[in-house]
Amino acid sequence: MDKKELVLILQEGEGYFTEFKEALSGVDKDLVAFANSSGGKVLIGVTDDGKVKGITITKTNRIKSEMQDIARNCDPEIKLLVKSFENIIIIKVREGEDKPYRCSSGFYRRIGAISQKMTRDEILSFFKTEGKVKFDELLNKKFKYPEDFSIERLDSFLQLAGLSKTLSNDKIFTSLGVVEHQNGNLYFNNAGILFFAKDVQRFMSWSVFTVVLFKDKDGVDVIDRKEVTGSLFEIVEQVMDFVKLYSKVAYRFTGKPQRENIYEYPFEAIREAVINSVMHKNYFERGHNNILKFFPNIIQIENIWIKPQNFILGKTVFRRNHLIADLFSRINFGEKLGSGIQRMKNICKKENAPYPEIEFTDTHFYIVFKQNKEYLKLESTTTKTRVKTMVKTRVKIINLIKENSKVTIRELAEKTGLTVKGIEWNIKKLKEDGKLKRIGPAKGGYWEVVE
Repeated sequence: MDKKELVLILQEGEGYFTEFKEALSGVDKDLVAFANSSGGKVLIGVTDDGKVKGITITKTNRIKSEMQDIARNCDPEIKLLVKSFENIIIIKVREGEDKPYRCSSGFYRRIGAISQKMTRDEILSFFKTEGKVKFDELLNKKFKYPEDFSIERLDSFLQLAGLSKTLSNDKIFTSLGVVEHQNGNLYFNNAGILFFAKDVQRFMSWSVFTVVLFKDKDGVDVIDRKEVTGSLFEIVEQVMDFVKLYSKVAYRFTGKPQRENIYEYPFEAIREAVINSVMHKNYFERGHNNILKFFPNIIQIENIWIKPQNFILGKTVFRRNHLIADLFSRINFGEKLGSGIQRMKNICKKENAPYPEIEFTDTHFYIVFKQNKEYLKLESTTTKTRVKTMVKTRVKIINLIKENSKVTIRELAEKTGLTVKGIEWNIKKLKEDGKLKRIGPAKGGYWEVVE
Protein backbone atom coordinates (compact mmCIF):
# COMPACT_ATOMS: atom_id res chain seq x y z
CA MET A 1 0.00 0.00 0.00
CA ASP A 2 1.35 3.43 -0.91
CA LYS A 3 0.47 6.89 0.38
CA LYS A 4 -2.05 7.62 -2.39
CA GLU A 5 -3.93 4.36 -1.79
CA LEU A 6 -4.08 5.00 1.94
CA VAL A 7 -5.42 8.53 1.41
CA LEU A 8 -8.10 7.18 -0.92
CA ILE A 9 -9.18 4.53 1.64
CA LEU A 10 -9.38 7.14 4.39
CA GLN A 11 -11.43 9.43 2.16
CA GLU A 12 -13.87 6.67 1.19
CA GLY A 13 -14.35 5.72 4.85
CA GLU A 14 -15.57 2.47 6.35
CA GLY A 15 -17.49 0.09 4.12
CA TYR A 16 -18.18 -3.52 3.30
CA PHE A 17 -14.47 -4.25 2.80
CA THR A 18 -12.96 -1.73 5.25
CA GLU A 19 -13.03 -1.23 9.04
CA PHE A 20 -11.26 1.51 11.05
CA LYS A 21 -10.23 0.91 14.67
CA GLU A 22 -8.25 3.02 17.12
CA ALA A 23 -7.09 -0.06 19.07
CA LEU A 24 -7.48 -3.85 19.13
CA SER A 25 -10.61 -3.88 21.28
CA GLY A 26 -13.35 -5.90 19.51
CA VAL A 27 -11.22 -6.61 16.45
CA ASP A 28 -12.00 -10.35 16.66
CA LYS A 29 -15.61 -9.61 15.61
CA ASP A 30 -14.38 -7.82 12.50
CA LEU A 31 -11.95 -10.61 11.59
CA VAL A 32 -14.75 -13.17 11.83
CA ALA A 33 -17.18 -10.95 9.91
CA PHE A 34 -14.75 -10.47 7.02
CA ALA A 35 -13.86 -14.18 6.93
CA ASN A 36 -17.58 -15.09 6.83
CA SER A 37 -18.24 -12.55 4.06
CA SER A 38 -15.98 -11.56 1.14
CA GLY A 39 -12.82 -10.63 3.00
CA GLY A 40 -11.58 -7.14 3.84
CA LYS A 41 -9.07 -5.12 5.78
CA VAL A 42 -8.87 -3.57 9.24
CA LEU A 43 -6.81 -0.42 9.76
CA ILE A 44 -5.59 -0.10 13.37
CA GLY A 45 -4.78 3.43 14.47
CA VAL A 46 -7.61 5.17 12.58
CA THR A 47 -10.73 6.69 14.12
CA ASP A 48 -14.25 5.89 12.88
CA ASP A 49 -14.36 9.15 10.91
CA GLY A 50 -11.13 8.33 9.05
CA LYS A 51 -8.62 10.41 11.03
CA VAL A 52 -5.20 8.88 11.60
CA LYS A 53 -4.49 8.58 15.32
CA GLY A 54 -1.58 6.21 14.80
CA ILE A 55 0.20 3.50 16.77
CA THR A 56 3.53 4.18 18.45
CA ILE A 57 6.46 2.38 16.87
CA THR A 58 7.32 0.53 20.09
CA LYS A 59 3.88 -1.07 20.18
CA THR A 60 3.79 -2.21 16.54
CA ASN A 61 5.45 -5.63 16.95
CA ARG A 62 3.45 -6.38 20.10
CA ILE A 63 0.18 -5.59 18.32
CA LYS A 64 1.16 -7.78 15.36
CA SER A 65 1.80 -10.67 17.74
CA GLU A 66 -1.49 -10.09 19.55
CA MET A 67 -3.34 -10.07 16.23
CA GLN A 68 -2.00 -13.50 15.35
CA ASP A 69 -3.07 -14.80 18.77
CA ILE A 70 -6.58 -13.40 18.25
CA ALA A 71 -6.77 -15.04 14.81
CA ARG A 72 -5.63 -18.42 16.21
CA ASN A 73 -8.30 -18.26 18.92
CA CYS A 74 -11.08 -17.92 16.34
CA ASP A 75 -12.82 -21.15 15.37
CA PRO A 76 -11.57 -22.21 12.91
CA GLU A 77 -8.33 -20.25 12.79
CA ILE A 78 -8.37 -17.20 10.50
CA LYS A 79 -5.46 -16.55 8.15
CA LEU A 80 -4.18 -12.97 8.27
CA LEU A 81 -1.65 -10.80 6.54
CA VAL A 82 -0.46 -8.13 9.00
CA LYS A 83 1.60 -5.17 7.78
CA SER A 84 2.43 -1.71 9.03
CA PHE A 85 2.53 1.49 7.01
CA GLU A 86 4.04 4.52 8.75
CA ASN A 87 2.11 4.59 12.06
CA ILE A 88 -0.86 2.43 10.96
CA ILE A 89 -1.25 -1.36 11.14
CA ILE A 90 -3.12 -2.92 8.22
CA ILE A 91 -4.71 -6.35 8.67
CA LYS A 92 -5.85 -8.11 5.50
CA VAL A 93 -8.43 -10.88 5.96
CA ARG A 94 -9.21 -13.28 3.14
CA GLU A 95 -12.64 -14.73 2.57
CA GLY A 96 -12.69 -17.93 4.59
CA GLU A 97 -12.50 -21.35 2.95
CA ASP A 98 -14.04 -23.14 5.93
CA LYS A 99 -17.05 -21.00 6.85
CA PRO A 100 -18.64 -20.24 9.22
CA TYR A 101 -16.08 -18.68 11.59
CA ARG A 102 -16.77 -17.54 15.14
CA CYS A 103 -15.02 -15.69 17.91
CA SER A 104 -15.63 -15.91 21.66
CA SER A 105 -18.77 -13.75 21.42
CA GLY A 106 -20.39 -15.57 18.49
CA PHE A 107 -20.81 -15.59 14.71
CA TYR A 108 -20.57 -12.33 12.75
CA ARG A 109 -20.87 -11.27 9.12
CA ARG A 110 -20.37 -8.02 7.26
CA ILE A 111 -23.53 -6.00 6.57
CA GLY A 112 -22.55 -2.81 4.77
CA ALA A 113 -19.99 -1.06 6.98
CA ILE A 114 -20.97 -2.99 10.13
CA SER A 115 -19.83 -6.30 11.59
CA GLN A 116 -23.19 -7.68 12.69
CA LYS A 117 -23.80 -10.63 14.98
CA MET A 118 -25.92 -13.35 13.39
CA THR A 119 -29.19 -14.50 14.90
CA ARG A 120 -30.03 -18.16 15.40
CA ASP A 121 -32.02 -18.33 12.15
CA GLU A 122 -29.28 -16.51 10.26
CA ILE A 123 -26.72 -19.00 11.55
CA LEU A 124 -28.92 -21.92 10.44
CA SER A 125 -29.36 -20.35 7.00
CA PHE A 126 -25.62 -19.69 6.80
CA PHE A 127 -24.83 -23.34 7.57
CA LYS A 128 -27.18 -24.45 4.78
CA THR A 129 -25.76 -21.94 2.32
CA GLU A 130 -22.20 -23.02 3.00
CA GLY A 131 -23.10 -26.69 2.72
CA LYS A 132 -22.33 -27.54 6.33
CA VAL A 133 -25.80 -29.04 6.67
CA LYS A 134 -26.69 -31.47 3.86
CA PHE A 135 -30.39 -31.78 3.10
CA ASP A 136 -30.10 -35.32 1.80
CA GLU A 137 -28.33 -36.49 4.97
CA LEU A 138 -30.94 -35.16 7.40
CA LEU A 139 -33.10 -37.79 9.09
CA ASN A 140 -36.84 -37.44 8.58
CA LYS A 141 -38.60 -38.89 11.61
CA LYS A 142 -42.04 -38.33 10.08
CA PHE A 143 -41.30 -41.17 7.66
CA LYS A 144 -42.43 -44.49 9.10
CA TYR A 145 -40.91 -47.78 8.03
CA PRO A 146 -42.32 -50.01 6.61
CA GLU A 147 -45.67 -48.19 6.23
CA ASP A 148 -44.31 -45.37 4.03
CA PHE A 149 -41.75 -47.49 2.19
CA SER A 150 -42.14 -48.79 -1.41
CA ILE A 151 -40.66 -52.23 -1.97
CA GLU A 152 -41.42 -51.85 -5.71
CA ARG A 153 -39.16 -48.79 -5.95
CA LEU A 154 -36.37 -50.56 -4.12
CA ASP A 155 -36.68 -53.55 -6.49
CA SER A 156 -36.60 -51.23 -9.52
CA PHE A 157 -33.54 -49.48 -8.14
CA LEU A 158 -31.69 -52.76 -7.51
CA GLN A 159 -32.56 -53.95 -11.01
CA LEU A 160 -31.20 -50.73 -12.54
CA ALA A 161 -28.07 -51.12 -10.41
CA GLY A 162 -27.63 -54.72 -11.55
CA LEU A 163 -27.77 -56.01 -7.98
CA SER A 164 -29.43 -59.19 -6.78
CA LYS A 165 -31.44 -59.05 -3.59
CA THR A 166 -29.38 -61.41 -1.43
CA LEU A 167 -29.23 -59.18 1.65
CA SER A 168 -32.02 -58.13 4.01
CA ASN A 169 -33.68 -54.77 3.41
CA ASP A 170 -32.03 -53.40 6.54
CA LYS A 171 -28.54 -54.25 5.26
CA ILE A 172 -29.33 -52.90 1.81
CA PHE A 173 -30.48 -49.59 3.31
CA THR A 174 -27.32 -49.39 5.39
CA SER A 175 -25.04 -50.11 2.43
CA LEU A 176 -26.83 -47.44 0.41
CA GLY A 177 -26.43 -44.93 3.25
CA VAL A 178 -30.13 -44.05 3.47
CA VAL A 179 -30.88 -45.04 7.08
CA GLU A 180 -29.61 -44.67 10.63
CA HIS A 181 -30.37 -46.75 13.71
CA GLN A 182 -31.19 -44.78 16.86
CA ASN A 183 -32.43 -46.30 20.11
CA GLY A 184 -33.58 -49.44 18.36
CA ASN A 185 -35.49 -47.52 15.67
CA LEU A 186 -34.78 -47.31 11.94
CA TYR A 187 -34.90 -43.78 10.49
CA PHE A 188 -34.68 -42.85 6.80
CA ASN A 189 -32.83 -39.75 5.67
CA ASN A 190 -34.21 -37.43 2.99
CA ALA A 191 -32.22 -39.13 0.20
CA GLY A 192 -33.83 -42.46 1.07
CA ILE A 193 -37.29 -40.87 0.99
CA LEU A 194 -36.66 -39.21 -2.38
CA PHE A 195 -35.80 -42.61 -3.84
CA PHE A 196 -37.87 -45.18 -1.94
CA ALA A 197 -41.00 -43.63 -0.43
CA LYS A 198 -44.45 -44.79 -1.54
CA ASP A 199 -45.54 -41.16 -1.86
CA VAL A 200 -42.41 -39.02 -2.17
CA GLN A 201 -44.30 -35.76 -2.65
CA ARG A 202 -46.28 -36.24 0.60
CA PHE A 203 -42.99 -35.64 2.40
CA MET A 204 -41.36 -33.28 -0.13
CA SER A 205 -43.96 -31.67 -2.39
CA TRP A 206 -41.32 -29.38 -3.90
CA SER A 207 -39.45 -32.34 -5.42
CA VAL A 208 -41.81 -32.38 -8.43
CA PHE A 209 -40.44 -31.48 -11.85
CA THR A 210 -42.58 -29.14 -13.96
CA VAL A 211 -42.54 -29.64 -17.75
CA VAL A 212 -44.21 -27.16 -20.11
CA LEU A 213 -44.70 -27.13 -23.89
CA PHE A 214 -45.20 -23.67 -25.41
CA LYS A 215 -46.67 -22.85 -28.81
CA ASP A 216 -44.83 -19.52 -29.04
CA LYS A 217 -41.24 -18.41 -28.46
CA ASP A 218 -42.29 -15.95 -25.74
CA GLY A 219 -43.75 -18.70 -23.54
CA VAL A 220 -47.29 -17.27 -23.38
CA ASP A 221 -49.40 -19.89 -25.16
CA VAL A 222 -49.21 -23.21 -23.27
CA ILE A 223 -49.99 -26.39 -25.22
CA ASP A 224 -49.23 -28.92 -22.50
CA ARG A 225 -48.11 -28.77 -18.87
CA LYS A 226 -47.41 -31.52 -16.39
CA GLU A 227 -46.18 -31.86 -12.81
CA VAL A 228 -43.94 -34.93 -12.87
CA THR A 229 -43.99 -36.84 -9.57
CA GLY A 230 -42.51 -40.01 -8.13
CA SER A 231 -39.04 -40.99 -6.99
CA LEU A 232 -36.11 -39.03 -8.38
CA PHE A 233 -35.00 -41.73 -10.82
CA GLU A 234 -38.59 -42.13 -12.08
CA ILE A 235 -38.90 -38.36 -12.50
CA VAL A 236 -35.86 -38.30 -14.79
CA GLU A 237 -37.38 -40.91 -17.11
CA GLN A 238 -40.81 -39.23 -17.16
CA VAL A 239 -39.30 -35.86 -18.04
CA MET A 240 -37.41 -37.50 -20.90
CA ASP A 241 -40.62 -39.18 -22.09
CA PHE A 242 -42.15 -35.68 -22.33
CA VAL A 243 -39.15 -34.39 -24.31
CA LYS A 244 -39.22 -37.33 -26.74
CA LEU A 245 -42.99 -37.08 -27.18
CA TYR A 246 -42.83 -33.52 -28.49
CA SER A 247 -39.45 -33.56 -30.24
CA LYS A 248 -39.50 -33.80 -34.02
CA VAL A 249 -37.36 -36.02 -36.24
CA ALA A 250 -36.02 -35.63 -39.78
CA TYR A 251 -34.81 -38.46 -41.99
CA ARG A 252 -31.63 -38.94 -43.97
CA PHE A 253 -31.79 -41.48 -46.77
CA THR A 254 -28.42 -43.17 -47.14
CA GLY A 255 -29.22 -45.88 -49.70
CA LYS A 256 -29.37 -48.49 -46.96
CA PRO A 257 -32.58 -50.42 -46.19
CA GLN A 258 -33.17 -48.32 -43.08
CA ARG A 259 -33.29 -44.52 -43.11
CA GLU A 260 -31.26 -42.59 -40.53
CA ASN A 261 -33.18 -40.66 -37.88
CA ILE A 262 -31.88 -37.17 -37.09
CA TYR A 263 -33.56 -35.87 -33.95
CA GLU A 264 -34.28 -32.26 -33.18
CA TYR A 265 -32.33 -32.34 -29.89
CA PRO A 266 -29.52 -34.45 -28.34
CA PHE A 267 -31.62 -36.59 -25.98
CA GLU A 268 -28.73 -38.04 -23.96
CA ALA A 269 -27.30 -34.58 -23.27
CA ILE A 270 -30.72 -33.33 -22.15
CA ARG A 271 -31.10 -36.41 -19.94
CA GLU A 272 -27.76 -35.60 -18.35
CA ALA A 273 -28.98 -32.04 -17.68
CA VAL A 274 -32.21 -33.34 -16.11
CA ILE A 275 -30.24 -35.70 -13.86
CA ASN A 276 -27.96 -32.86 -12.78
CA SER A 277 -30.92 -30.58 -12.09
CA VAL A 278 -32.48 -33.02 -9.60
CA MET A 279 -29.10 -34.09 -8.23
CA HIS A 280 -27.83 -30.60 -7.39
CA LYS A 281 -31.12 -28.86 -6.56
CA ASN A 282 -31.21 -26.81 -3.36
CA TYR A 283 -33.87 -28.86 -1.56
CA PHE A 284 -33.88 -26.47 1.39
CA GLU A 285 -35.73 -24.02 -0.87
CA ARG A 286 -39.35 -25.20 -0.91
CA GLY A 287 -40.94 -22.58 -3.12
CA HIS A 288 -39.50 -23.55 -6.50
CA ASN A 289 -39.76 -26.64 -8.72
CA ASN A 290 -37.23 -27.72 -11.29
CA ILE A 291 -38.65 -26.68 -14.67
CA LEU A 292 -38.18 -27.83 -18.27
CA LYS A 293 -39.57 -25.34 -20.80
CA PHE A 294 -40.04 -26.65 -24.34
CA PHE A 295 -40.23 -23.72 -26.80
CA PRO A 296 -40.62 -24.00 -30.60
CA ASN A 297 -36.87 -23.54 -31.10
CA ILE A 298 -35.13 -24.31 -27.76
CA ILE A 299 -35.40 -26.39 -24.61
CA GLN A 300 -34.54 -24.63 -21.34
CA ILE A 301 -33.98 -26.36 -18.00
CA GLU A 302 -34.06 -24.23 -14.85
CA ASN A 303 -33.31 -25.26 -11.31
CA ILE A 304 -32.68 -23.51 -8.02
CA TRP A 305 -29.31 -24.06 -6.39
CA ILE A 306 -26.62 -22.40 -4.30
CA LYS A 307 -23.58 -21.47 -6.36
CA PRO A 308 -20.51 -23.28 -4.98
CA GLN A 309 -17.72 -21.13 -3.61
CA ASN A 310 -15.02 -20.40 -6.23
CA PHE A 311 -17.20 -22.03 -8.91
CA ILE A 312 -15.60 -22.16 -12.35
CA LEU A 313 -17.91 -23.53 -15.02
CA GLY A 314 -16.69 -26.80 -16.48
CA LYS A 315 -13.76 -27.08 -14.07
CA THR A 316 -15.14 -27.08 -10.56
CA VAL A 317 -16.22 -30.52 -9.36
CA PHE A 318 -18.90 -30.37 -6.72
CA ARG A 319 -21.79 -32.38 -5.33
CA ARG A 320 -24.57 -30.45 -3.67
CA ASN A 321 -26.23 -33.60 -2.33
CA HIS A 322 -23.64 -36.32 -1.81
CA LEU A 323 -26.04 -39.16 -1.03
CA ILE A 324 -28.37 -38.37 -3.93
CA ALA A 325 -25.38 -38.21 -6.29
CA ASP A 326 -24.11 -41.53 -4.98
CA LEU A 327 -27.50 -43.23 -5.43
CA PHE A 328 -27.75 -41.93 -9.00
CA SER A 329 -24.24 -43.17 -9.80
CA ARG A 330 -25.16 -46.67 -8.58
CA ILE A 331 -27.81 -46.92 -11.32
CA ASN A 332 -25.54 -45.26 -13.90
CA PHE A 333 -27.48 -42.01 -13.87
CA GLY A 334 -24.55 -39.59 -14.06
CA GLU A 335 -21.25 -39.85 -12.21
CA LYS A 336 -20.23 -39.02 -8.65
CA LEU A 337 -17.37 -36.87 -9.88
CA GLY A 338 -19.65 -34.03 -10.92
CA SER A 339 -18.43 -33.76 -14.53
CA GLY A 340 -21.92 -33.56 -16.04
CA ILE A 341 -21.30 -30.37 -18.02
CA GLN A 342 -18.36 -31.88 -19.85
CA ARG A 343 -20.32 -35.06 -20.58
CA MET A 344 -23.12 -32.97 -22.11
CA LYS A 345 -20.57 -31.25 -24.37
CA ASN A 346 -19.07 -34.61 -25.37
CA ILE A 347 -22.50 -35.96 -26.31
CA CYS A 348 -23.33 -32.84 -28.32
CA LYS A 349 -19.99 -33.02 -30.13
CA LYS A 350 -20.57 -36.68 -31.01
CA GLU A 351 -24.05 -35.89 -32.36
CA ASN A 352 -22.87 -32.73 -34.15
CA ALA A 353 -25.34 -30.70 -32.06
CA PRO A 354 -24.77 -27.19 -30.66
CA TYR A 355 -23.22 -27.05 -27.19
CA PRO A 356 -25.72 -26.13 -24.48
CA GLU A 357 -25.71 -22.51 -23.37
CA ILE A 358 -25.32 -22.15 -19.60
CA GLU A 359 -26.14 -19.21 -17.36
CA PHE A 360 -26.22 -19.04 -13.59
CA THR A 361 -26.68 -16.69 -10.70
CA ASP A 362 -26.04 -17.28 -7.01
CA THR A 363 -29.48 -18.91 -6.74
CA HIS A 364 -30.50 -20.21 -10.19
CA PHE A 365 -28.94 -22.38 -12.89
CA TYR A 366 -30.16 -22.33 -16.51
CA ILE A 367 -29.15 -24.56 -19.40
CA VAL A 368 -30.47 -24.08 -22.95
CA PHE A 369 -30.37 -26.62 -25.78
CA LYS A 370 -30.72 -25.42 -29.37
CA GLN A 371 -32.03 -27.45 -32.29
CA ASN A 372 -29.61 -29.75 -34.08
CA LYS A 373 -28.19 -28.01 -37.17
CA GLU A 374 -28.32 -31.19 -39.20
CA TYR A 375 -31.99 -31.62 -38.28
CA LEU A 376 -32.76 -28.03 -39.32
CA LYS A 377 -31.06 -28.55 -42.68
CA LEU A 378 -32.94 -31.78 -43.37
CA GLU A 379 -36.19 -30.37 -42.01
CA SER A 380 -35.87 -27.33 -44.29
CA THR A 381 -35.26 -29.55 -47.33
CA THR A 382 -38.19 -31.78 -46.37
CA THR A 383 -40.45 -28.76 -45.89
CA LYS A 384 -39.56 -27.35 -49.31
CA THR A 385 -40.22 -30.72 -50.93
CA ARG A 386 -43.50 -31.04 -49.03
CA VAL A 387 -44.60 -27.57 -50.15
CA LYS A 388 -43.79 -28.31 -53.80
CA THR A 389 -45.69 -31.59 -53.62
CA MET A 390 -48.67 -29.88 -51.97
CA VAL A 391 -48.78 -27.18 -54.66
CA LYS A 392 -48.66 -29.77 -57.44
CA THR A 393 -51.42 -31.77 -55.74
CA ARG A 394 -53.72 -28.76 -55.43
CA VAL A 395 -53.09 -27.76 -59.03
CA LYS A 396 -54.05 -31.27 -60.08
CA ILE A 397 -57.27 -31.11 -58.00
CA ILE A 398 -58.21 -27.74 -59.55
CA ASN A 399 -57.62 -29.09 -63.09
CA LEU A 400 -59.73 -32.18 -62.41
CA ILE A 401 -62.57 -29.97 -61.08
CA LYS A 402 -62.31 -27.76 -64.16
CA GLU A 403 -62.76 -30.86 -66.31
CA ASN A 404 -65.75 -32.05 -64.25
CA SER A 405 -67.36 -29.63 -61.76
CA LYS A 406 -69.44 -32.48 -60.30
CA VAL A 407 -66.47 -34.77 -59.59
CA THR A 408 -66.76 -36.54 -56.20
CA ILE A 409 -64.24 -36.66 -53.37
CA ARG A 410 -63.76 -40.38 -53.91
CA GLU A 411 -63.13 -39.89 -57.64
CA LEU A 412 -60.56 -37.18 -56.87
CA ALA A 413 -58.85 -39.55 -54.45
CA GLU A 414 -58.65 -42.29 -57.08
CA LYS A 415 -57.25 -39.96 -59.74
CA THR A 416 -54.65 -38.25 -57.49
CA GLY A 417 -53.58 -41.26 -55.44
CA LEU A 418 -54.45 -39.50 -52.16
CA THR A 419 -56.70 -40.77 -49.41
CA VAL A 420 -60.23 -39.44 -49.04
CA LYS A 421 -59.09 -37.54 -45.92
CA GLY A 422 -56.18 -36.10 -47.88
CA ILE A 423 -58.54 -34.77 -50.57
CA GLU A 424 -60.90 -33.35 -47.95
CA TRP A 425 -57.99 -31.54 -46.21
CA ASN A 426 -56.70 -30.03 -49.48
CA ILE A 427 -60.18 -28.91 -50.56
CA LYS A 428 -60.69 -27.29 -47.16
CA LYS A 429 -57.44 -25.31 -47.63
CA LEU A 430 -58.42 -24.32 -51.19
CA LYS A 431 -61.76 -23.04 -49.91
CA GLU A 432 -60.02 -21.13 -47.07
CA ASP A 433 -57.69 -19.56 -49.64
CA GLY A 434 -60.70 -18.46 -51.70
CA LYS A 435 -59.77 -20.59 -54.72
CA LEU A 436 -62.71 -22.99 -54.59
CA LYS A 437 -66.44 -22.77 -53.82
CA ARG A 438 -69.12 -25.36 -53.33
CA ILE A 439 -72.39 -24.49 -55.06
CA GLY A 440 -75.46 -26.31 -53.79
CA PRO A 441 -75.68 -29.29 -51.41
CA ALA A 442 -73.06 -31.99 -50.90
CA LYS A 443 -75.17 -34.28 -53.07
CA GLY A 444 -76.39 -32.76 -56.31
CA GLY A 445 -74.23 -29.65 -56.09
CA TYR A 446 -71.05 -28.80 -57.96
CA TRP A 447 -67.60 -27.11 -57.56
CA GLU A 448 -66.73 -23.66 -58.81
CA VAL A 449 -63.09 -22.66 -59.34
CA VAL A 450 -62.39 -19.04 -58.45
CA GLU A 451 -59.85 -17.59 -60.88
